[in-house]
Amino acid sequence: MAARLDEKLEPIFRDVLHRNPGESEFHQAVHEVLETLGPVLVKYPEFVEKKVIQRICEPERQIIFRVPWQDDQGEIHINRAFRVEFNSALGPYKGGMRFHPSVYLGIIKFLGFEQIFKNALTGLPIGGGKGGSDFDPKGKSDDEIMRFCQSLMTELYRHLGEYTDVPAGDIGVGGREIGYLFGQYKRITNRYESGVLTGKGLDWGGSRARTEATGFGTVFFTQEMLRARGDSLDGKTVVVSGSGNVAIYAIEKAHQLGAKVIACSDSGGIIVDEKGIDLATVKRLKEVERRRISAYADAHKHAKYVEDGNIWSVPCDVALPCATQNELNGADAKTLVENGCIAVAEGANMPTTPEGIQIFQEAKLSYGPGKAANAGGVATSALEMQQNARRDSWTFDYTEKRLEEIMINIHKSCFETADEFGSPGNYVLGANVTGFIKVARAMDAMGLI
Repeated sequence: MAARLDEKLEPIFRDVLHRNPGESEFHQAVHEVLETLGPVLVKYPEFVEKKVIQRICEPERQIIFRVPWQDDQGEIHINRAFRVEFNSALGPYKGGMRFHPSVYLGIIKFLGFEQIFKNALTGLPIGGGKGGSDFDPKGKSDDEIMRFCQSLMTELYRHLGEYTDVPAGDIGVGGREIGYLFGQYKRITNRYESGVLTGKGLDWGGSRARTEATGFGTVFFTQEMLRARGDSLDGKTVVVSGSGNVAIYAIEKAHQLGAKVIACSDSGGIIVDEKGIDLATVKRLKEVERRRISAYADAHKHAKYVEDGNIWSVPCDVALPCATQNELNGADAKTLVENGCIAVAEGANMPTTPEGIQIFQEAKLSYGPGKAANAGGVATSALEMQQNARRDSWTFDYTEKRLEEIMINIHKSCFETADEFGSPGNYVLGANVTGFIKVARAMDAMGLI
């Protein structure tokens, strides 16, 4: 069960439910933030008077449009696409584009709402937004994906700009898709506006370490949570859900910091390797051959593949959910706690259900919510924007160092805010309140707009 809201916040949430029917993920994301804001309204009553929370919960702009495209056989398809430009108080809208059949307005709004606070936590001048389409890139040829991306950008371009809205990648949108989207933007506008999209290739304006940033950042945040307990990742056993971009680079950084990742997964099942996941094999299967994780057991006979298995049943010290929203429920959280897990950090967006979060917090383990723990991706996107604005290019090591500094600062601000508001070690409250206050102050300064 979700926590009860402060009496001042209950009518605000009821209004969100009324105005946004059927958008369960968005409702969940809003409730998770509102349930931590009661003490903020006591300290800053002007936010109540000026209805800052109601304004934050309503996107500044929502764009929905059709995307017609033709497959290699000549058949015409029509998909739906979205861009929710949620809040620009701190800078241009910034957030990824997701291509997946599950995408609908509620998913994009939940992701965009989370992005407001996540982007505020980075300390960089970026607002919150998100976009995507119910297009499924799986099984499509390069030419089909190119035609879809070109059709989508033919409509979306008019809403973008390096000072307006800067999309990046997300699930189903990697370097290939960003390339096609940027090419069409350049073609239509007749401008080489590098800063209008992030996640670009290294040869044409991309940032070194951007590919690794979300996974690396999640592990940097985990290391900081453990340090706050007088501990470290060195020697810890770790499980990582997923085997996509975030999961792969979370595994890589965890290994570099002395941990042993013993399990990862995909939608078909889980692979358990007590000797430690061989990252080269996972990269080959997922980034080159685009195969299922079950093939890992063919190359490593000692490893165990469990079809439709539950990765949270594997005993571990640290759990990193890096797949998708609501993948870790109350029963899973209970299993992790009973098996001795001491830290959970979210590489995905909202992967833990409210019941799971409550169990983690009651057990006093270190729980890092996605808006703090996976902020490394968007932080490095903002660093890419800085390089583009300066017509500059940074080394991998320099960019990674900047990323690590940002994640350390995010942890510090969340930790200190939780302490200030009487809830030591509560990173959910720390992240929500830190991000909210920063955005609310900017909105207040700019007047009623």
